[in-house]
Amino acid sequence: MSGFDTNTAVLVLEDGRVFRGTTFGAVGQTLGEAVFSTGMTGYQETLTDPSYHRQIVVSTAPQIGNTGWNDEDNESVGPTGKSSESRIWVAGYVVRDPSRRTSNWRATGSLQDELVRQGIVGVAGIDTRALVRHLRTRGSMRAGVFSGEALAWASGGEAIDVDILLERVRSQPTMLGADLAGQVSTPNGYIVEPNGDDARFTVAAIDLGIKTNTPRMFAERGMRVHVLPSTATLHDILDLGADGVFLSNGPGDPATADGAVHLTKEVLGQGLPLFGICFGNQILGRALGLKTYKMKFGHRGINIPVVEHETGRIAITAQNHGFALEGEAGQEFDTPFGRAVISHTCANDGAVEGVRLLDGSAFSVQYHPEAAAGPHDAAYLFDRFAAMLEGVKK
Repeated sequence: MSGFDTNTAVLVLEDGRVFRGTTFGAVGQTLGEAVFSTGMTGYQETLTDPSYHRQIVVSTAPQIGNTGWNDEDNESVGPTGKSSESRIWVAGYVVRDPSRRTSNWRATGSLQDELVRQGIVGVAGIDTRALVRHLRTRGSMRAGVFSGEALAWASGGEAIDVDILLERVRSQPTMLGADLAGQVSTPNGYIVEPNGDDARFTVAAIDLGIKTNTPRMFAERGMRVHVLPSTATLHDILDLGADGVFLSNGPGDPATADGAVHLTKEVLGQGLPLFGICFGNQILGRALGLKTYKMKFGHRGINIPVVEHETGRIAITAQNHGFALEGEAGQEFDTPFGRAVISHTCANDGAVEGVRLLDGSAFSVQYHPEAAAGPHDAAYLFDRFAAMLEGVKK
């Protein structure tokens, strides 16, 4: 590859494909798994979603950054549950056309400035259509974004030695076998109080990478939410007098999350109502005896149709996952906790999107009903969980 100026940035994929563009955000080097998101809006929620930890996100929307950055839409929280402690979790960001102007009444700054402030290395001006087609064909893969001194080191001031950069990309671990939930979970528990004076229910939410809006959705339905670290035990849950348990979304390979699976089995054995989202769906599935696998390029976006087979209802959903449960639509199977069923599948490719116990004590979905960002088609699932807790209390 020919020489470069100080504004040059390159994206290098592990199969040797190289995309050359300009710097976006911080300058330097970042490594991660290259994935793409089809959302036309909600880039701030995407960037701050802990489920994107160690991933370089490619946006399919042609222009990014129009609405700038604000203090309200972050989907990660700090160790005490405060949004002011939020951070960007993506490893890197790839866009075609960064907006030159911020235009939104809530904006407190630009996307470019926030990426720089948090040290997120990105690249702009590349053909993201070609890149996404490549990832759809070849699958998500390890990648790196390089600019500034990282490029200068690989060039000696002349042509860029792609082999040097490719060696760095291939030296990083793959997402298969990555145990990441503990890296994004809160180290300390915190409480999200219900809207209104009194709590109808108490929910223990296991933070495997929880999004900010999820406890809010519970709080809107009169639930006091105790957000617990990923290392929480059954004793911790019982000490709270929890009426039910929630398993959150999160990053990494669910096949590594043996601790969460063990806890889920204990919760099911106690007969506590349980609800899971995304990573939590995979954890419940594993606890019920299902296996997981790594998808070719995953589901990431806010426009993915899901079929609920009991009702025939189709919801347009927000999703972010690169792993899925094995199974077929409507499949029933025996578990140590009673009969279960594959309750939801993706209308696009048939991937498992939900499981539940037939006795009504536990259910989970692969998508994000908290809709941050995304459609509100699936918000009723929080009402379904509230009805479960009400039924147990009665």
